[in-house]
Amino acid sequence: MSMDTRIFYDINDFARDTPWLHPIVSGYANYGVVLFGVLLLAGWWIARRDGDPARMVAAVWAPLGMLIALVINQPIAAAVDETRPCNALHDIVVLHCNTDAGFPSDHAVMAGAVAAGLWLVHRRLAVLGAVAALVMAFARVYIAAHYLQDVLAGLALGAAVSLVGFYLARPLMARLLALLARTPLRILLTDTAAEPAAAQQESR
Repeated sequence: MSMDTRIFYDINDFARDTPWLHPIVSGYANYGVVLFGVLLLAGWWIARRDGDPARMVAAVWAPLGMLIALVINQPIAAAVDETRPCNALHDIVVLHCNTDAGFPSDHAVMAGAVAAGLWLVHRRLAVLGAVAALVMAFARVYIAAHYLQDVLAGLALGAAVSLVGFYLARPLMARLLALLARTPLRILLTDTAAEPAAAQQESR
């Protein structure tokens, strides 16, 4: 038995011993993506409130990086074609199961990309994103949808795509957002109500 399978059994035994946690962990494992959406919106709001163009570039990139990471993950998962533990193992607690390939985990890729994207926007918000990502990774193993290696690889892939992609796309995105700032869409990029006060402070 591999170390990864042994760790899975340890977590699954924990799931067997904690039936009261099943609805909580299952709910987060399946619908926790909503929390990551809220965190991305919070990152955009902070960037808009601060009126920092560089921070806004990062805030706009964060959801794009997440989507790109998920797209990149699809051919990798198809090529590896790993059978999920809920389909491969017997006599285990299964709270959720899919039939598609399990490595790397889509949920972990998403979580890793969002956490890394938030790190580019706001460090304190990124801490919340990192904790949420780690809990998501654990939850996906807890419900028997993935092995530990699936979620660790997913977190790493998502974070790598988000960070590398940002540094490659940043110059182009900065130019595009600068153009948008000259249009009525400017309201999405900066808090126009706060601009007069900021301008007065700078003039003093």
